Amino acid sequence: MLTKRIIACLDIKDGRTVKGINFEGIKDAGNPVELAMLYAQQGIDELVFLDITATIEKRQTLIALVKQIAAHINIPFTVGGGIKSVQDVEALLQHGADKISINTAAFQQPQLIKNISDVFGSQCVVLAIDTKQENDGNWYVYLNGGRTKTNTQTLEWAKKVVDLGAGEILLTSMNHDGTKNGFALDITAQLSEQLHVPIIASGGAGTVEHFKEVFEIGKADAALAASIFHYKEIEIFKLKNYLKKQNIYVR
Repeated sequence: MLTKRIIACLDIKDGRTVKGINFEGIKDAGNPVELAMLYAQQGIDELVFLDITATIEKRQTLIALVKQIAAHINIPFTVGGGIKSVQDVEALLQHGADKISINTAAFQQPQLIKNISDVFGSQCVVLAIDTKQENDGNWYVYLNGGRTKTNTQTLEWAKKVVDLGAGEILLTSMNHDGTKNGFALDITAQLSEQLHVPIIASGGAGTVEHFKEVFEIGKADAALAASIFHYKEIEIFKLKNYLKKQNIYVR
C-alpha cells in the first residue's frame, strides 16, 4: 500500500507566515524559519513555502528566506510564488528547494510547465491550482492568489498540465480554505481518479477525521494544512498515530 503524506504549508507575506479564511482576512501566524524547524522536528513529511504576494507584486520569490529555511530542515521542500522562468527555478533549487510550485505563470504560459519539466524532471514540478465551486456547481480555476476568476474548469486544466509534464498537483479549494470544515472531497476524488500523478489536497483541514476522509473518500495522495499546525490545534504525531490506527499509512 502506498503511504500517504502530511504536508505543512507556510504562506509567506512580507517575510512572515500568514493565514486567512477563503483567501481573505490575512493574519500573522509566526516566524517561518522557526515554524519550519518545528515541523521538521515533529515529523511532518514535507514542507511547502508559498510567497503569496510575489505574483501580485511582480517580483521574484524571497530567495534569502528560502535558503535560510532549507538550511534548517531535512525534509522535502517545495517553494512557489513569482516563478516565471527556468532561471527562476534554477535559482530556487540552488538555494535549497527540492521542488517548485507554479500557478498563475503556468496558466498564462503553459509551455513553462514543459520547459521546467524537460530541464529538471517532472518530479520537480508541483502545479498549484486554486479552485472555487461556483453557483453552477462547476469548479473553476482562479489566478493571482485567488483574485482572478477564469472560465477554465479545474479538471480540464489539470489534465492539460499533467500532459505538459507536471509531476504533482496541489489542489486548494477556495470554498474550504481556512474554514476547518473539511476538505473538498468531490473535486479531489475526481482528480485523483482521472489523473496518474499524486494529488495534494489543500483547504479545510480542521480535525484528524478530515484527514481520514480526504485519504479514503477524496483518494488524495497527500493532505496539506496550515493554521491547525501553526496554532497547534492538531499535533503532527497525534495525527499520524490516529491515521495509523485507521489503517492509513503515512510516511
